[in-house]
Amino acid sequence: MSDADVPADGGGADVPADAGAGAGATGGGRARRRRGVTGTRAWVAAVFLLPALVLLGALVVYPIGFSVYRSLFDASGNGFVGLGNYGQMFSDDGIRTALRNNVVWVVVAPTVSTALGLIFAVLTERVRWGTAFKLVVFMPMAISMLAAGIIFRLVYDQDPQRGVANAVWVGVHDTFAAPAPFPGAKPRPNADLRPSGGGSFTTASVVRAGSPVKLPLVAVQPGDVRDAKQAVAAGPRPGLVTGTAWLDFTRGGGGRPNVIDPGERALAGLTVQAVRGGAVVASATTAADGTFALPAGKAVGARIRLPGADFAAAYNGVDWLGPALVTPAIIGSYVWMWAGFAMVLIAAGLAGVPRELLEAARVDGADEWQVFRRITVPLLAPVLVVVLVTLMINVLKIFDLVYIIAPGSSLRSANVLALQLFQSSFGTDVDEGLGSAIAVFLLLLVLPVMYVNLRRLRKERRR
Repeated sequence: MSDADVPADGGGADVPADAGAGAGATGGGRARRRRGVTGTRAWVAAVFLLPALVLLGALVVYPIGFSVYRSLFDASGNGFVGLGNYGQMFSDDGIRTALRNNVVWVVVAPTVSTALGLIFAVLTERVRWGTAFKLVVFMPMAISMLAAGIIFRLVYDQDPQRGVANAVWVGVHDTFAAPAPFPGAKPRPNADLRPSGGGSFTTASVVRAGSPVKLPLVAVQPGDVRDAKQAVAAGPRPGLVTGTAWLDFTRGGGGRPNVIDPGERALAGLTVQAVRGGAVVASATTAADGTFALPAGKAVGARIRLPGADFAAAYNGVDWLGPALVTPAIIGSYVWMWAGFAMVLIAAGLAGVPRELLEAARVDGADEWQVFRRITVPLLAPVLVVVLVTLMINVLKIFDLVYIIAPGSSLRSANVLALQLFQSSFGTDVDEGLGSAIAVFLLLLVLPVMYVNLRRLRKERRR
């Protein structure tokens, strides 16, 4: 045998061809087993996930754990009280008010915002200016809670000259109920008029035939007599009892009391009543020059009364930020901001509704209300749930609007849990143990809503 016939590796036996292949396959399987489902090695995935996990732990896990731990200690942080802070949370009247207001917020604000978003999305679907309308409705979302709070603090101002809400309300009220002609006016001191209850004034002496009645008043607002005429002294007239009502005040001084001096203004539009035995027997209204006339047959022997309606304070609107209405008013500002958010999401869902179903229903004789109630709303149910759940989680954390809009006198009535958490932790009576307990309670309130949302997302993925 020659050297050429000897194998190069010095072996005398041939190696089966499939042996190497099998070994390679086994090594490749082990390599594949060391890789994850996505084809990435486990340690590489861990390296990339580590920064996110560190941030998650530092910003979420650690604060939650520390809040739970801190809630078990007293205000100083040294005395262990167990669940004492949680018991105090439910026994404190202010916190109970905050909890009750949170329930109102969770029920009303998301429901109203979602309902308005649905209505806006459906009604603007077929109009040319629908896009512009949606832009205007969505625009408040670009405003921060701080700015929105400042805006609505002015909107709800009690003074109709500043507050838009009361300006509109007073305008509507005064359209159907005329305001008093001279609010706040009163008789001149030492005049014959005396207070007679209900804001009215009655003469001490009775009316005599041929003797004009003098009704001098003061404390009239300058704006109420800006265009008034010069008062005129009423003269005797046959069969009538006459008199004059005027502003007994001369600019610059020098006027005489109970005498109509030059420059003294007439009080037009006053209701003048003749009263006998507590009953009104005659009535008249003062003319532009302040004079009035009553039938002598009824007025003689009676007393003259100026009713309280002549001097009632001007209607100043509604106390929107008072204890009774402060929470609904703040919810209104929240709806103004978030109805656009709901509208945009619902409009996106509405764009995916099959039009043939709507047209088929109309062909079958269904009117628009039936199409909306029986087809549109059921098909939009998943989107409506998303919007509703998102807003519910959002309102559980509401803080800025309440803190900015509610005045100090009504802040306790408008209190919510997030605001109470801030006040308990950083307010005048600092108690971080109680504040941590409120924070943990808020977390427990949010968890069921989040669980429902996660279950819904899983169901959507399975489909």
